[in-house]
Amino acid sequence: MFTAWSQQLLNGKILDDKNVSIPFAKIFVKNNADMRTIADANGYYEIRLYPGEYFLVINAIGYNERETYVVINEAPVNRDLQLFSTSVKDLQDIDITAKKSNPGREIMLKVVERRDSINLWNYPHSVEAYTKATEKIDRKEKEKKKNQESKVEDPSGISDPFEDEEKKKKDALTENMNLVELQLTRYFSPPNKVKEIRNAYEKRGTDQNLYYTTTVKSNFNFFQNLLYLDDLHQSPISSPISAPGILSYKYRLEEQYEENGIKIHKIKILPRNTATTTLEGYIWVIDSLWLIQKLELTLNKGNLLIYDRFTIRQFYDHPGDSICVLSKQELDYGVKYKDRSSNFITYTEFSNYSFIPQYGKKFFGNELSITEQNALERDSSFWKEQRKIELTSEEKAFIIAKDSIRDFQNRKEYLDSVDAIFNKVTALKVLWFGIDHRNRAKKSQWTLSSIAATSRPVYIAGPRVAPSFYYFKKWENEHSLDSYSEASMGVLNADLKGQTWWRYRYAPFHFGTASFSFSHDFDAIRSYDAITQIYKRENFIETTSGQIGNEYELFNGFYLNTELDYSERRSLKDYRFVTVFDNSIPNNSPSEFKTYQALVGEVTINYTPKQKYMKEVKKKVILGSRFPTFYATYERGIPKLFGSDINHEYGRIGIMQTFKIGTLGTSSYHLLSGKFLSSKNLQIADFKFQRRSDPIWFSNPLYSFQGLDSSLPSKDYFLEGHFVHHDNGAIINKLPFMKKTNIGLVIGVGALYVKEFNWQHYELFSGLERNFKFSRRRLRIGIYGVASDGNKMDPRVNYKISFALLDDRNMKWNF
Repeated sequence: MFTAWSQQLLNGKILDDKNVSIPFAKIFVKNNADMRTIADANGYYEIRLYPGEYFLVINAIGYNERETYVVINEAPVNRDLQLFSTSVKDLQDIDITAKKSNPGREIMLKVVERRDSINLWNYPHSVEAYTKATEKIDRKEKEKKKNQESKVEDPSGISDPFEDEEKKKKDALTENMNLVELQLTRYFSPPNKVKEIRNAYEKRGTDQNLYYTTTVKSNFNFFQNLLYLDDLHQSPISSPISAPGILSYKYRLEEQYEENGIKIHKIKILPRNTATTTLEGYIWVIDSLWLIQKLELTLNKGNLLIYDRFTIRQFYDHPGDSICVLSKQELDYGVKYKDRSSNFITYTEFSNYSFIPQYGKKFFGNELSITEQNALERDSSFWKEQRKIELTSEEKAFIIAKDSIRDFQNRKEYLDSVDAIFNKVTALKVLWFGIDHRNRAKKSQWTLSSIAATSRPVYIAGPRVAPSFYYFKKWENEHSLDSYSEASMGVLNADLKGQTWWRYRYAPFHFGTASFSFSHDFDAIRSYDAITQIYKRENFIETTSGQIGNEYELFNGFYLNTELDYSERRSLKDYRFVTVFDNSIPNNSPSEFKTYQALVGEVTINYTPKQKYMKEVKKKVILGSRFPTFYATYERGIPKLFGSDINHEYGRIGIMQTFKIGTLGTSSYHLLSGKFLSSKNLQIADFKFQRRSDPIWFSNPLYSFQGLDSSLPSKDYFLEGHFVHHDNGAIINKLPFMKKTNIGLVIGVGALYVKEFNWQHYELFSGLERNFKFSRRRLRIGIYGVASDGNKMDPRVNYKISFALLDDRNMKWNF
């Protein structure tokens, strides 16, 4: 038996009749195709064979196939092999045959075979990028009229018809466009280390819906198997330039043509199953080199989070005819709403590639993007030098108009006139919206509640009148202060109550926030109970309390939150209540207990390992982590100090995570456990409850159960687990016609064990969800069936509904 070390190396070059290297020729042993190799871009090949005699077969597109005899002994063999070009007629025959057999798949297989070597992202590199992102807005007449009515008039009251006409043109231009320009340097090291330095960022208008204003959130790398575009698309996207993609897409050779003496294959990409593949379009392949020249791929509408359409165009350079280097990228996307439609274009040009970067050991880390301090202060001369893509005449006019308006709007006279209109007290503000007052110079604003907001006809212990005051101030260093104060008078009991809280953000990059509050008000014992229980009188007490707290990120991903609360707690037994509705909405009597004092301290830590983030000029943007979040809480009822009558200790730990399972969907889980470590003097207000389920509402299944029929206060430990999976269309869309409905399937389980009651609860749920447009937001509506069982209840099935809005900041749903 031969062993690996007894094999000998056969190597050499594949040459044509002019002794020019033939790239990517195939060499294999006749009658044993498993013993094969492919020449590289320079025609070099090598293959290891055991000693013996062999007939080798060599072929390449455009050349006659050849057989050659070779003998392998006990030493390496070097042999160049020559092929001869086919005739023009033979090449035409190949093209004709190709049209009949449509070898698009075979061409893409050759590309996939070379994928690892031609993939830019397999090599460390740095690159400079310039991006221009533009939004053009088409407003309907109703919204145009609304905008015109809200315009600030000239404070002097003089109307110039010529200026008015010019102003209308300028307003039409500036109101219907948004523009962002960005210049950055991106550093990359395989497999996925990245760092982006933003050198300049210019925003005219808003950048809220403009996509790809950073390169670290989403990377359109079609040379990987799956593209994870979490801020764009609900599910990962299978790439057509990958081995799995070969099975997921159809490839059709649409056209062959010559460009600068190079033969180009235009391949059409079609999904085999739109349930799991979401791309269609074209890929242009360079013949013989099997390099991607350019591509144009469109995402199907189904799983897009915000947009109705999205097309990616990429263009590549090929240094040394050996690698695909991304030179330009165009994103063409749009969305329509009831009153307006937006069309977006994001152009990015990549230049000055370096493939010999020198990175220090600590160069890459969890900080993926840094915005330089002067990035927001670049002048026109900088952009004139750095701008790689010429502005359109419309964009030039927009910039001139926007800059002139910005200069005008920064004048004190204009700002004072705007504030004067904003601060004007009207009857509608007094009655419904509330009275606002803004001081733009001091960056402060306060709001006094309206008469409508002051009135509370339905409240514990009868109707109340509760005027409130809100205050906000921000400083240049991004420190901020906000507060809320409220006075409350009961109509039925003539009791005066109130509350005030203050929060000061003192460390923006570490989310450092100090808080203080004082209140004399009603308080709920079970503040997160089911809607059928939370309103009952037994759930409320009266407290006079003061609280101080602090939240701070000690190091990346590790957050510490501390609170100290001192309160006096009293029963509501002497209060009068509105009882006229008790027969239709069952209620009960308040809990009776002796007044006591409570001093409670709480420490909570949250830790997410390897948390990725962007560092902007004045804030930190969290990007998430592939690791779960761990948390732990310790609560201490402190006895005797300041007359405190309580004495207990409580601990809770948990772990939670959201992750994607390839193209099969998104999964989330939450596991937690808690226990009173001591309970020498434990009051009902300090008990921990397992939340009873709502009768119709499908509450967040990562934090609650859907079929739990009791609120369970316990001193001993509990074990709780939740799991939810959204298929993002991967399963349900395989049914005929379901893709067009944009309906997704969700399934999940929950389990609970409470030792003190020997309570076991299990539930399984499934449902259908669909996303809708709702006032320029995305609303998800769900209908669910829940099957529940346990050792303290009979099996049951019930049905529920839910509504959720997409969080525009992180592109995530609440579950």
